[in-house]
Amino acid sequence: QLQASGGGLVQPGGSLRLSCAASGRTFSSYAMGWFRQAPGKEREFVATISRGGGLTYYGDSVKGRFTISRDNAKNAVYVQMNSVKPEDTAVYYCAASQWTTTDPVRYDYWGQGTLVTVSS
Repeated sequence: QLQASGGGLVQPGGSLRLSCAASGRTFSSYAMGWFRQAPGKEREFVATISRGGGLTYYGDSVKGRFTISRDNAKNAVYVQMNSVKPEDTAVYYCAASQWTTTDPVRYDYWGQGTLVTVSS
């Protein structure tokens, strides 16, 4: 089970950190990813991190602004969002996969989502 948290209202140019807590003893066996979905738009890949944390990939729209990380001892994955823009407004989801991949179809488990609103 995955539980995302940390969403809220943030001003343009600000920062926010999302967290995703996982239950179970196999967290380190999964690559983890973040996706987002804005109203009326398709789900979009944000970032992914490998099982050990040594490999990361980012969507083009967040590259250089967002950073994904994980703490396997705490069964948690994070995304640090900096220099946020209004177009970052979306529901953000964490997900677990056997693969370090940008393809949402390859993710087996999904959290419930947390809403991020970027507005002044």
